[in-house]
Amino acid sequence: MKIRLLRFSLILLLFYAAELSAQEMGFEEYNPKSTLVVPKHEISKSKFPFIDVHSHQRSMTPESLKELIADMDALNEAVMVNLSGGSGSGLKEQVDNIEKTYPNRFVVFANVDFDGVGSEGWTEKAVDQLEADIRNGAKGLKVYKSLGLRNRDSDGNRLAVDDERLDAIWAKCGELGVPVLIHSADPKSFWDNMDGDNERWLELKTHPRRKRSETDPASWEQIIEEQHRMFKKHPDTKFINAHMGWYANNLGKLGELLNEIPNMNVGISAVIAELGRQPRNARAFFIKYQDRILFGKDSWQPDEFPTYFRVLETDDEYFPYYKKYHAFWAMYGLDLPDEVLQKVYYKNALNLIPGLDTSLFLDN
Repeated sequence: MKIRLLRFSLILLLFYAAELSAQEMGFEEYNPKSTLVVPKHEISKSKFPFIDVHSHQRSMTPESLKELIADMDALNEAVMVNLSGGSGSGLKEQVDNIEKTYPNRFVVFANVDFDGVGSEGWTEKAVDQLEADIRNGAKGLKVYKSLGLRNRDSDGNRLAVDDERLDAIWAKCGELGVPVLIHSADPKSFWDNMDGDNERWLELKTHPRRKRSETDPASWEQIIEEQHRMFKKHPDTKFINAHMGWYANNLGKLGELLNEIPNMNVGISAVIAELGRQPRNARAFFIKYQDRILFGKDSWQPDEFPTYFRVLETDDEYFPYYKKYHAFWAMYGLDLPDEVLQKVYYKNALNLIPGLDTSLFLDN
């Protein structure tokens, strides 16, 4: 009898301890599973072959390419654009490895090191190197967010995105007919107060180095406006604005910018959660600007791609994103028409990036 009473008391104690723990649980731990029962479509590969215009691969050895191809085929990924091409001999080695193994499945973009702008001969050397990189097989230029955030000129000043000393680089890309994929700033919430009203509170708590301020290094508005001025100053150069220019949460404003800047296109990398929470608005936007939107994922995690496919292709309701600290809300499918999907998945990229193998898409 005493043993039974002891067991019962222990069960009660554990029960109350669990309940007390739940009451003290923080937002970081609270991640409930939905009890909603609705139709769902688990998609492991895209409906049409796609070009990922926003990928980063540090290793492009023949062995690495072989491993990548297996994952790409499983996803229906026809072409991967590696934005981390670097420059000089390193870039040429990547291109050579591609040519020896899978010449029609991979593309590299060149990069420019912007530190030291203003030193004697910097602009001429940078333009010459970029031209050599394109001649050696690069299909475009990728500009990292360090331009506008961290890069300094030879006097130690923050290098603005629209600094006139960089004009020759953007003009050269226009002359050579290659696109510039550029990431400027970060989500606006990184500049906002870190309080209960900030949607990115959890991300800033778990990644505190991402917090910015009006003077660290400049306001969000200033950096974004610098980018737009640069686009307008070079109408003959094709730009791909990464992450939808951080306006995926304000598609009305993004539409105004697309109308205003005809040489600006947008990639959807890392903003699918923003699109998935506004399915009707986002669907209308994709249909209206179907010729200006490109597929991209950013980080190479094959198991995360199906979430993109599900948002773009289905009419599923209330399903989760794969990173709570990016999006604690549920998403919905846009159910895009096939002609729009084809443009987003590959046709728009074929129009912007030179030299891609169109035979990979002949059956679609």
